[in-house]
Amino acid sequence: MMHRNLDHMTSILSDLIGFETISSESNRDIIAYLSERLDDHGADIIIDESSCGKKANLFATLGKTDKGGIMLSGHTDVVPVADQDWSCNPFQMKQQDGLIYGRGSCDMKGFIAACIAQLDDFAAASQHEPIHFAFTYDEETGCLGASHLAETLKQHHIAPRLAIIGEPTEMRVIEGHKGCYEYSTFIQGLAGHGSAPELGVNAAEYAVRFVSRLLELREKLKSCPPESSPYQPPHTTINIGRIESGIAHNVIAQKAHIDWEMRPVQTSDADFVKSDLQGFCENELLPMMQKTYPEAQIWSEVIAEVAGFDIMPDNEARKLVQELTGSNASDVVAFCTEAGVFQSLGTDCVICGPGSIEQAHKADEFVSVDQMDQCLVMLNKLTDTITNS
Repeated sequence: MMHRNLDHMTSILSDLIGFETISSESNRDIIAYLSERLDDHGADIIIDESSCGKKANLFATLGKTDKGGIMLSGHTDVVPVADQDWSCNPFQMKQQDGLIYGRGSCDMKGFIAACIAQLDDFAAASQHEPIHFAFTYDEETGCLGASHLAETLKQHHIAPRLAIIGEPTEMRVIEGHKGCYEYSTFIQGLAGHGSAPELGVNAAEYAVRFVSRLLELREKLKSCPPESSPYQPPHTTINIGRIESGIAHNVIAQKAHIDWEMRPVQTSDADFVKSDLQGFCENELLPMMQKTYPEAQIWSEVIAEVAGFDIMPDNEARKLVQELTGSNASDVVAFCTEAGVFQSLGTDCVICGPGSIEQAHKADEFVSVDQMDQCLVMLNKLTDTITNS
């Protein structure tokens, strides 16, 4: 027998999928929708606006805000659908053969819909312990909303005791992941005619040197993974995402742009990479460039430095969700979430939600009805646990 709130949840999920909350666009409409639902149940609501005002986080509390409480967290933004071959409208929910299709269905509007469908039960349980809801913007572009929200919560002296981040894990209990550090490096050289390369400073050539250094660092990191690392691969990784430079065969490239990332197992690896690159640029590349062109420059911009989710030997959130799901096991994942951001608040965190990451970001993204049912059952057991504690 399916959970009594399954139809209600499906209706809410249909509404949520209908909001085209691609990270490049505003999420204010979906935040207004969720805020109204929570306000109807008497929640204390904080709308945490982005600096540009186009986006916002929603933090809502049922019960007293001055106690720790349990936080349920999900991001409202989704990845683009451009150049994907969808067989249906990605922003119109389709249900067929036990699957619910739509952009964000598993990543991660399904979990948000389940939370909203359970509000009657949560409102009753919150008399015993506060229940918080954190619905964020721009998780897909570097957990920017969660980082902003974390600072806002500090200002309001709000510190949830536990947090469940409902990313798609097929309802498995996840206790850790690597960090995700993303950068764009820019090189400014001197253009000129390709027949006289010695008179210019070729940014493309220096981009090659910079990327070669990144690849050398990648090999060094492979050789020194932390002992007993639970990750696959066990070491910190570096990836080159994009290289752009030059305008024509016969023109010395004036500019270059490199997008790259690393997934550190430990912050010391990230510190090592950044320090090495800084010394390489300042002591080797720039002197060579500025010998010909004193105004030559190399600089990097931080796109995001998302903290890893550290495995903790004593984690009450992990213990709670294991009890709720009946699982004795926990695992780690390769993808990055907002868990590390909320862990920095001193909150015990765990990741557990409906759907598979294998379906996320793809055409015809879906979550199964069975997974949503399991999520509703977990949340129902959560309210029972709170009420009876």
